[in-house]
Amino acid sequence: MEEIARAHREEWARVVAGLARRFGDLDLAEDAAAEAFVAAVEVWPRVGVPPNPGGWLTTTATRKAIDRVRRESQRRGKHEAAHAFASQLMPENTDPESVGPIEDDRLRLVFTCCHPALAMEARVALTLRLLGGLTVAEIARAFLVQETTMAQRITRAKAKIKATRIPYRVPSRSDIGVRLAGVLTVVYLIFNEGYLAGTGDEPLRTDLSDEAIRLGRLLHTLLPEDGEVAGLLALMLLTDARRDARVSATGELVTLEEQDRRRWDRDRIAEGHALVRERLAAVAAGAPPPGRYQILAAINAVHTYAGSAQETDWSQIVTLYDRLVRLDPSPIVRLNRAVAVAELDGPQPALAEID
Repeated sequence: MEEIARAHREEWARVVAGLARRFGDLDLAEDAAAEAFVAAVEVWPRVGVPPNPGGWLTTTATRKAIDRVRRESQRRGKHEAAHAFASQLMPENTDPESVGPIEDDRLRLVFTCCHPALAMEARVALTLRLLGGLTVAEIARAFLVQETTMAQRITRAKAKIKATRIPYRVPSRSDIGVRLAGVLTVVYLIFNEGYLAGTGDEPLRTDLSDEAIRLGRLLHTLLPEDGEVAGLLALMLLTDARRDARVSATGELVTLEEQDRRRWDRDRIAEGHALVRERLAAVAAGAPPPGRYQILAAINAVHTYAGSAQETDWSQIVTLYDRLVRLDPSPIVRLNRAVAVAELDGPQPALAEID
């Protein structure tokens, strides 16, 4: 039923995040949300889709969670039941002063899943499961590991969140910049795992790149004024727009120079260009200077403005790489700048740059 699939895409993160805030238990939130969607599969085809699907799912999931807490409470005894039920409804590590500068359950869940105390592989898996709504089997398949291995990875991550009392909140204004950078790293890693796969039967794993873009849209909705959030979304859109031209009929990866640009996704390019223009206007109006993702998005915008490889404005790309090197002087950035210099001035100046 398409309505249920759409509701899952649009509401899963909201339902899980709301339950996590109320009950303070990620396992309970995930299980109750899943039960609510099972109920939707059973009920909606018979009685019709409710006017507010998200509200229906949230109410149903909350009832499922309360029922489960009550059953657990009865099993442990009346005295423990009262304490447990109260603590579930208002977790001890949540207080009115700790919600952070932006109050949105989904944003709290983003920062919980991407907490620096967790290993990077755990952050990625939790983000895809709790925010993306992918099943454990889907995540395992995407990362080419056994389902049991991925299930254990997610279970250990949730256990660490509980054991170390990682707070379910948006960081304070003084910390949000550093923590947000970690979130963007997770999302971009997910995107690259799909777009730069290059191994296995599929050189592109579009399920992962699509999910990363969806997460990028969510972050941009929640943090519309943040330049790096907009930059990452633009970067992913402009990169993914080349997806269909990136693989040949025989399954080989095709370089940017050799791609058939008629196969590029013009809608995604237009959306990416619009985001880049918005950021340029914001910086011109006094916003902070562009960061790494905004500059990478601008570089990709130059590539996608060109009607052919020969029409590429390499001078502008070199200028952008000059700015990027000042922020990120890594070997790969310097190498990419040298490639741009070679296109603009020839191989000798480029070799001098590398040396």
